[in-house]
Amino acid sequence: MREDRQVASERLVTLDALRGFAVMGILAMNIAAFAMPEMAYVSPKAYGGDTGSDIAAWALGFLLFDGKMRGLFSILFGASMVLIVDRAEASGQDPGSVHYRRMAWLAVFGLCHYVFLWWGDILFLYAAVGCVAFRFRAWEPRRLIKWALGIFTLGVVLTSLFFGAQLAIGSAADNPASPMAEAGREVRAEYAKIDGEVTEELALYRGPYLPILNSRLDTAINPFVGVLMTIWETLPLMMLGMALFRNGFLTGAWAAADYRRIALRWLPPGVLLTLLVGWLQWRAGFDYLVAVNAFMAWAGPGRLMMTIAYAALLVLLIRRAAASAWITRVAATGRAAFSNYLGTSIVMTTIFYGYGIGLFGDVGRWTLYLFCIAMWAVMLLWSKPWLDRYRYGPLEWLWRSLARGSLQPMRQ
Repeated sequence: MREDRQVASERLVTLDALRGFAVMGILAMNIAAFAMPEMAYVSPKAYGGDTGSDIAAWALGFLLFDGKMRGLFSILFGASMVLIVDRAEASGQDPGSVHYRRMAWLAVFGLCHYVFLWWGDILFLYAAVGCVAFRFRAWEPRRLIKWALGIFTLGVVLTSLFFGAQLAIGSAADNPASPMAEAGREVRAEYAKIDGEVTEELALYRGPYLPILNSRLDTAINPFVGVLMTIWETLPLMMLGMALFRNGFLTGAWAAADYRRIALRWLPPGVLLTLLVGWLQWRAGFDYLVAVNAFMAWAGPGRLMMTIAYAALLVLLIRRAAASAWITRVAATGRAAFSNYLGTSIVMTTIFYGYGIGLFGDVGRWTLYLFCIAMWAVMLLWSKPWLDRYRYGPLEWLWRSLARGSLQPMRQ
């Protein structure tokens, strides 16, 4: 019995450490979205791409982090959902009731995060898609993986057709003989507005809080639209997370050779595809139409391959260094991932927005990584001492208490 508990504990440490790496890695891309206008995340042409070093910094983030850490976070959300549902069933609770209460309160947190803090929220997306993913919880892993890959592929096809149609129409703008020339000019004109929107964002986020809040209230529909646009990616990732938890991949139960095989199978083609998509953007001068196609559709397959390869490599790393102090701190960061995610938004918006220090748009892409590293240090430093004394991170405790309708015990 003691050995069973030890094995279970080691598997949870693996999940926690993976979540810790994911929440830290998300910041490596989000840092540009905190510090620069929104479109700068997608294309360096929009902002922060004036020099070769700026382009190199963007390329590094695009290759290594963009979508991969968010993908890993989504996979782990699916795994955690299964873990919590299993625990609810084991304790005689109604798993549906437990799950939907958690998702309802997560949606509230997400909307508050979007409106009051930062436009890049993913919590509402996770809450909405998590309600759909719950319907697949009892599927066996092989079926989950097949359907997940099918849905993901369908999403890539649909988004490629939608944004690719815009690109095709826009390319007709320079051909007066084309019957699509007028429509092409209209598409180009819409994307040309991005430059003006960048200027407006600079003025907005360098200013006081109330105009920012009013702007968010005016766009409060965006989180709901975001669900419709990204469910094709997020749902299959959650389904993969459920499958990879069930079959032991995410808990470190596979042989080391199997993890190496997965990494070697998927990392090289994922890197090559991502490099190809990055090269296409560079070759097009980071044209907004091309950049949006790349971000929304073309980069999808490479992201998925690299996400799975990253997960395999990280499990190997965690297993090899499980007893080390730094992996223990990464695991604690993962246990408090909710607090660290929202805490990062509080810290970064305070640093960059006008109602705080006011550095918005004034920090280069390479320098932003220094802010990222500093925030990683904060996550690693506070999470373990806190969890040595308390059962949950502060926001984890609040979420759990709200979902259960009563204050949960906090001290260890």
